[in-house]
Amino acid sequence: MTDTRQRETFLGNTGRVGGGWGWLVAYGVVSTLLGISALVWPFPATLAATMVIAFAFIVSGVFSLIAGIRGTGSDSRVYSILLGLLSLVAGGIMVVQPLTGAISLTVVVAAWLMVRGVMEIVFGVRVRRQRWLMIALGIVNILLAMLIVATVPMSALTLPGFILGISFLLGGITAIMAGIDHRSNASAFTFPG
Repeated sequence: MTDTRQRETFLGNTGRVGGGWGWLVAYGVVSTLLGISALVWPFPATLAATMVIAFAFIVSGVFSLIAGIRGTGSDSRVYSILLGLLSLVAGGIMVVQPLTGAISLTVVVAAWLMVRGVMEIVFGVRVRRQRWLMIALGIVNILLAMLIVATVPMSALTLPGFILGISFLLGGITAIMAGIDHRSNASAFTFPG
């Protein structure tokens, strides 16, 4: 019973305000470590991200093909089969030619960072605690997205790794600070009433 209480106390599973703070801190630590790793090894981080996306396309393509072949209704079957083939081709190209995939990934990362940055600014304006940090994170992510767009294709080999590293690092620090704040029984993310 003592071990369970100690674990619940660390993880914050107490059912009250401040509960769950340990999960926020754990997420922040993992995110920070991933960010540091990507900053230290940007080229492998870029290739790893490219391979993960490639295999996601391949798995998606296989399931889409199965749905198209096994499904009923001619319109949806044709769509599923074509989407499956497109996904398999895109994933295959990224596996066989990861540098081409890295350029595509660079553009996707730029779009992701731009959308994430806007969301963080909007969220930051609405929260009470850590407002400045969330808004700053959003601004940094938007600036990083603009940097990517300005330097493609030359920087596609390492820039996604650096960008993801910075984003994960700042996101991890934000989560750690929110978790520590939440531990003191403050709401982790408080909206105005």
